Amino acid sequence: MPVRSWAVRVHEHGGPEKMVWEQVELPDPGPGQALVRQTAIGFNFIDIYHRTGLYPQSLPITLGTEGAGVIEAVGKGALGLKVGQRVAYGTGGPGAYAERRLIGVQHLVPLPKDIPDAIAAAAMLKGMTAEYLVRRTHKVKRGDTILVHAAAGGVGLILCQWARHLGATVIGTVSTDEKAMLAKKHGCKHVLVVPREDFAARVREITKGKGVPVVYDSVGKDTFDKSLDSLAPLGVLALFGQSSGTVPPISPGILAKGSTYLTRPTLFVYNAARENLLASSRALFAVIRSGAVKIRVNHTYPLKEAARAHEDVAARRTTGSVVLTP
Repeated sequence: MPVRSWAVRVHEHGGPEKMVWEQVELPDPGPGQALVRQTAIGFNFIDIYHRTGLYPQSLPITLGTEGAGVIEAVGKGALGLKVGQRVAYGTGGPGAYAERRLIGVQHLVPLPKDIPDAIAAAAMLKGMTAEYLVRRTHKVKRGDTILVHAAAGGVGLILCQWARHLGATVIGTVSTDEKAMLAKKHGCKHVLVVPREDFAARVREITKGKGVPVVYDSVGKDTFDKSLDSLAPLGVLALFGQSSGTVPPISPGILAKGSTYLTRPTLFVYNAARENLLASSRALFAVIRSGAVKIRVNHTYPLKEAARAHEDVAARRTTGSVVLTP
């Protein structure tokens, strides 16, 4: 039987005021689908991109791409997933800002008993993003010195801890002294407060002129040029976000100075194959379980007040992970 669910929806792109709290009707799960009653929902910057239309989506849209909950019903081809099973997800597209949602079972990961729902909701997209960045985009190894922008953000805190766990020296950039203290406690040996410091010059100073083999950049427009300047020859600029805006078009010749590599990776491509998704989630749960990576859920908002969460994140009033609770 169809069920009704409260959800945060956007009918036209714009600011947080465009987010509407309304009821939607969900049909029975079709083949390869599950109905999940959500217990915790992760907030990510991509939610803002979907709301504003920076990443265009068909409207109306229920925001949110990450969550945890309990399966209430499954269609045919459930991949071994069962009613009553705890699950989490960080792929599958928008639809998380809701009490219940339909989602393809190929995106669901069984949730171990020792991983709380709020931690999973905060960690799946951000944690698996950190996993592919440090283990696959550029394999961080002992002795590396790397640069991580937005080191006190949701992905940044996880990425910095994971890189330190792998034996790297982490240079992080942040926007305030408060965030610098947080980044220092979560894997960063060197923390640079921008724009107060020229981070490219400081990276050269810290590395004795060599530069770093990889820059993990989720900021985009404001950091792009100096991120390239921070790289060692043959280094990799992994541009995985654009919180400051879209990087303007560039000529490939800009990469010639150091024969550097530029990539725009996404979790959805890296974990498109289910075996990669499961391997990524297992690696994430393992580092959380070991204590090497601690997930900081610093801010929790009722789902109904998701617009307030968007305002606070956009104004950089938050650190670590933000979770919405139905």
